[in-house]
This record gives sequence, structure tokens and C-alpha cells, in this order.
Amino acid sequence: MAGAGIINTNQVVYRPRVVVVGLASCFGCQLQITNIESHLMELLGQIDLTYWQLASSDPMPQYFDVAIIEGAVTTQESVETVRTLRRKADTLIAIGACATTGGIPGMAGGSLGLADRAAEVYEKGSLPEACGEMCVPRPISSVVKVDAEVRCCPIDSYDFVKTLHRLVYGSNRAQLTSTLCGECKRNETTCFYAEGTLCLGLITRSGCGARCVNLGRPCNGCAGLSPDANVDSARDACVRYGVSVERFDKALEMFNQFELDAVLEQEQAQKAQDKDEATTNQASSEADASDTGSRG
Repeated sequence: MAGAGIINTNQVVYRPRVVVVGLASCFGCQLQITNIESHLMELLGQIDLTYWQLASSDPMPQYFDVAIIEGAVTTQESVETVRTLRRKADTLIAIGACATTGGIPGMAGGSLGLADRAAEVYEKGSLPEACGEMCVPRPISSVVKVDAEVRCCPIDSYDFVKTLHRLVYGSNRAQLTSTLCGECKRNETTCFYAEGTLCLGLITRSGCGARCVNLGRPCNGCAGLSPDANVDSARDACVRYGVSVERFDKALEMFNQFELDAVLEQEQAQKAQDKDEATTNQASSEADASDTGSRG
């Protein structure tokens, strides 16, 4: 990131100015930053932490180099906040499932719809004024360009430190795109499907080291869908191992609702386009047939 790294100019060390902002979330990922323990003071010594929403009620400074955002975008106000942060910061980092996939807030989208879900919670569907103008919960990357992501729910403290260091000091390391199953095989852990137990490692992005699986718990997909995931093939695997496909689809919604909605929208748009093309081709064929008949 240009201008955000540690620079020594005329014996004056410049440390990147960092702000940490929370949107719709439980703030658990920000708390995870404090769990770095022995590395926390070392990390703070390499940056200028000018604003941390969780720790201070002071206003955000006008100028900074790095913006770290936790939480999903759920209101028009948060849309503008994210755009402002992107405009001012050289580098923007999204941390946690809510910020990277829409996370738990993203479940408010889906087939039921945001308005109907709000009506279930608030009397007569009347939103409190404090809610502002709500929008379908979404990840930061759906609003602005994100330079780096620290995934999972909650984040891994050391993964956060490594990501921040890579950006401060410069790194061209690519983000992993493979599914979690590869990590399970490297760890030589037993597959849950062999026991007839649902696990989302088949379609979840790798990079966490399969910690939940190592502890004997199936993956719940908090790292989000892998770009290499084959969801239809995963459903076939559920059938083969006697795992409910309905449960699989329902489990997907917890951390992937926004992306699932986007995929569904694309599929519907493609079907509409195919239908229009088929109608056009049929009309053209009928016109050609009519023209041929009139000439005969």
C-alpha cells in the first residue's frame, strides 16, 4: 500500500495511521485483536492507532492510512461510512465473517425478505428511528474495493497480525481459494461424512487450518464459500452419505446468504435471458416458415 508502510525519513519514523471501525456485528472480532497478548504491544509499536470505535467515543480523525472494518453493511448510513473510509484510506481491511460475507446479519435477506423479517421483530413492522434506512445486509466488498480480508467467526488473532504485517511491509501473497477438505486431508482427520454427519468443509474457503474439525466439530462455513466450491457436487455427496440435503442448504444460509441470493439472482436472470432468446428464435423460425410458404 503506497505511503502506509513504516518509513524512515531523516531519522523520523513514520508509522501508518490506523482506524478500527465497527458496523453491524457483535464486536467479537475486535475483541479478538486484544487477545494477541504477547504480540499486542509489539503490533501497536508498529502502527499509529489513531481511532478504535470499541475503545473510545472520540470522533474519527480526518486523515489516516489504514481502515479496518468489522461488521456487515445494513443501512444507507453504513454504506456512506464505508465509502468515506475507502476514499480516505490507502488500504482497507475487512475482518470477520460479517464484514467478508455478510455473516449472521446476512441471514436477514433470503427468500423471506428484509421487510418481512423486520415485521417479525418490530411491532406492526415499524422500525425504530435508530435503525435508519435499512438495506439488505451485505459484505464490505459489495460496496467498495477491499484490499485484504481476515475471515472466520471470530477471526484468528494471529491471522489478523500476519495480514496487517503483509500490508504494512508489502507482500504479494495470494489469498487461498481452495476448499477446506484439503486441509483436513493434510491434518489426517476423519471425514464427518463417513459418520453421516453434516460438515460444510466441502464448499468452505480454506485458510483456517481446519481448527474446528481438529477439535472434533464439523465446519459451519464461517470462512465463506470457496471460489472453487461445487455446491451441486456437495449436495450429491450429502445424498451418497445419507446426510439431509435440506439441512445442508439451511446450514449454508448462516454465513453465505448474501452470496446465495446473488447466485440465485444470476440464475434467474440467465433463465429469463434464455427464455427471451428462445422466444425470439421461435418467432424468427415461424417468420421464415411463413415466408417460405408464401413463396411456394
